[in-house]
Amino acid sequence: QVQLVESGGGLVQPGGSLRLSCEASGLNFKTSAMGWYRQLPGQKREPVAAINSDGITRYIDFAKSRFTIYRDNAKNTVYLDLTQLRSGDTGIYYCNLANLNRANYGMGLYDYWGQGTTVTVSS
Repeated sequence: QVQLVESGGGLVQPGGSLRLSCEASGLNFKTSAMGWYRQLPGQKREPVAAINSDGITRYIDFAKSRFTIYRDNAKNTVYLDLTQLRSGDTGIYYCNLANLNRANYGMGLYDYWGQGTTVTVSS
């Protein structure tokens, strides 16, 4: 079965940076588009960014200038670099299979979400 394991979250001060990782297994990672999503406190899960098998990327507006999505197929891993973090970025970040041509990148194409990794931005 597909397994998605997120890591890299933690406590960071405003303006700081983090690198989130998502290691995938149980799928052909090299041919799979992947996305990052997040759930802010009290809010529904929302898309952040996505990348397809050719390296084409998509970003939601709030992520365009501060976040970077990229992948390492040799490691079956997709990353999300977070910079200039704000308190409003605090939440749980998830990865999932994605479709760049669908609204919200499909909001995750695999039925089961991982546990995510928590990002806390606070002074």
